[in-house]
Amino acid sequence: MDVNNAKATGSTSNSFSDVALVEALRNHDEGVFMRLIDQYQSIMVRMAQRHVDDRETAKEVVQETWLAVLRGISHFGGRASFKTWLFTILINRARTRGKQTKRLVPLAEWEQEQVSDEEASLWTEQRQPIEERLGNMTSTRPVRNTPEEQMLRQEVQKRIEQAILLLPPAQREVITLYDIEGWTAEEICLVLGLSEGNQRVLLHRARTKVRHALEGYLQG
Repeated sequence: MDVNNAKATGSTSNSFSDVALVEALRNHDEGVFMRLIDQYQSIMVRMAQRHVDDRETAKEVVQETWLAVLRGISHFGGRASFKTWLFTILINRARTRGKQTKRLVPLAEWEQEQVSDEEASLWTEQRQPIEERLGNMTSTRPVRNTPEEQMLRQEVQKRIEQAILLLPPAQREVITLYDIEGWTAEEICLVLGLSEGNQRVLLHRARTKVRHALEGYLQG
C-alpha cells in the first residue's frame, strides 16, 4: 500500500480510544489505518522535512514510519499514547535520515533558554485560535462579521502563517504543535525530547515573534 496516496473518509481516529485504535490496527482494519493517515500525514511530512533535505525525502521518512507502525503495533505497550509513540518513531527516523545526509539541526536550536517571570506572564496557556489571541492583543476594535471583517481575519491568518514559517525551526515546531495542532505540552516534550521549561520558552519566544510581526502588519 502506498501510504502517501491513501485517502480516507469518515471520522478521524479522535473517535477511538487508544485501546480500540491499537486493537483495530492489530486486526488489520484498513479503514482505521487510512483515517490515521488522513489525520496525521500532512503534519508528519512537515515535521520530517525539518530534519531532511527536501519534501520527497520527508515523504519517504513518513512512509517508513507508517510501515514501522504496522510492523510494531503488536509490541505497543501503552506506556505512552499512540500519538506520542507514532511521532517518536517519525522524529527518530527523520533525525537518522538527516544524519545520513549530513543535514543536522544546530544544537543551538534546542539549547535551554532563560526567560524572566515577567516575560513569561505575558502569555497565558488558554486554548484559543492563535489568530484570535494575537488579534485580540493587537486590536481594540469590536469584532463584526461583515465581509470586510472576514477578509481582514483571513489576511491576518495568512500573515500569522507566514510569520510562523520564518521562525527558527525549534520555535516553529513547538508553536505549530501547541497552538495549531492542539498538542499538550507533555506530548511535545516527549516527542521532541525537550524539558518542560525549554518547551515553554520556545513557545513563548515563538508567540512573541509572531505577535510582533502581526503588530507591524496591522499598524502598517
